[in-house]
Amino acid sequence: MFFPVGDDQVHQGHTPYFSYGFIVLNVLIYLYQATLDPAAGQAFVLEYGCIPAEIEAGQDYHTLLTSTFLHGSWMHLIGNMLYMWIFADNIEATIGNRAFPVFYVLGGLAAGICHIYFNSGSGIPAVGASGALSAVMGAYIVMFPKSNIRGYFVFFRVNVPAFVFLGFWFYQQSSAGYASMGDTSGGIAWWAHIGGFVFGVVCGFLFRTWYGVPSLVADHQRQPSRRGPFG
Repeated sequence: MFFPVGDDQVHQGHTPYFSYGFIVLNVLIYLYQATLDPAAGQAFVLEYGCIPAEIEAGQDYHTLLTSTFLHGSWMHLIGNMLYMWIFADNIEATIGNRAFPVFYVLGGLAAGICHIYFNSGSGIPAVGASGALSAVMGAYIVMFPKSNIRGYFVFFRVNVPAFVFLGFWFYQQSSAGYASMGDTSGGIAWWAHIGGFVFGVVCGFLFRTWYGVPSLVADHQRQPSRRGPFG
């Protein structure tokens, strides 16, 4: 099994304040969740998690956003924040500090809507940043397909091209999503991942047109990049 730990970095671009800030925010919210007793913790998730049946009834639209900052366990949080650390900064470095949070939020909304469509009537709350992060990864595979995703295969340090790693990741999500159709027992929100990724791919092509594709190097030196519709 390949375990990713990093990637090539954009040589010139905006400092990714929001990418790192979202990591801090997610951790702080989970730390708050961890202070709650089981009953209060469950109530918190029911209040701010995305429940398809409630959205379909015209209620609690805000949970499409708030659910993206909640997590069900430490492992859920750590896995998502690792992917935020690896993939989000290059996108923000390229499109800028104003465009990135807009893209991230819209990616989370697209993922949530896709999840609701394929889980109509479900009363199970969905939580996690993975839908929005799927949008980030969708944009990444278009903008940086040849970037090296660095990680470990067993005990060996290896590099895998982004289009291979993310292409295989999307294949896994799609296969699991189709296999889960009709299953209302809960579990992983596969269709949120699929919907977010497709949204990100579309945005990735737009970003390539608007901002171009910066050079990649193995350091974090950044300078302002090209401006696009958001500045």
